[in-house]
Amino acid sequence: MSVVLLKESRKDLIINQVNLHTRITLTELASTLNVSEDTIRRDINDLAEEGKLIKIRGGAMSKAYHYSSQPVESYAHESKRIIAEKAVTLLKDGMLVLMGGGTTIREFIKLIPDELKATFLTVNPLTAVELLDKPNLEIIMIGGPISRYSQMAVGGDVYQRLSEVRVDLCIMGTNALDAKEGLTDSNWETVQAKKAMIRASDKVAILAISEKMNSVMSMKVADLREIDYLVTELSATSSMLAPYQGGKTQVL
Repeated sequence: MSVVLLKESRKDLIINQVNLHTRITLTELASTLNVSEDTIRRDINDLAEEGKLIKIRGGAMSKAYHYSSQPVESYAHESKRIIAEKAVTLLKDGMLVLMGGGTTIREFIKLIPDELKATFLTVNPLTAVELLDKPNLEIIMIGGPISRYSQMAVGGDVYQRLSEVRVDLCIMGTNALDAKEGLTDSNWETVQAKKAMIRASDKVAILAISEKMNSVMSMKVADLREIDYLVTELSATSSMLAPYQGGKTQVL
């Protein structure tokens, strides 16, 4: 009986970590739960069969992030809506905006005013499709091989195209954020794409629920000083945000 309870508790923790970070690797889950990767792999197989997450190569993905004709409400939906309300104030007519993808970005797109006239570039196919609902936006998809991990276009052609533009504002989510370690992720191709996006931008806004703060993954994307705006659901005066204050980054 105790073994069953232990396994169910472990599976609950896996679902929480997957929903929190959107995507996570077997290695990270094994380290977090202090079990073997084989154990995590079996748990993920079970959870995928139960329809509670999406199994991807080397890890798992939240169902809310995966494209579906029957949308699933994202984890921490209300917090992400608050973040979207704050972030949309950064937009102005005539801007050239570079966008990532993810469930927080999805909430942001919903709140873009229909009357806004701007050009949006994206490396995320789902973001491009969702932006089509906005009648006055010009949408440019930067294409290439699609990463199953991040659902972003990746590879040399993508990085080259990004090196040829200079956008006013880059808006992206993050899997992990820490005041000392900055933005981190766990997939090499995704990290390189995000680095290229940041290099192509005059200003960078990171949208992140507070639960992702003070967490670190295995690969560095950017230092905090490379980020112009950090947008969370918390009040800018929250004590939890104190470590992120005082530098270049403006906390919204």
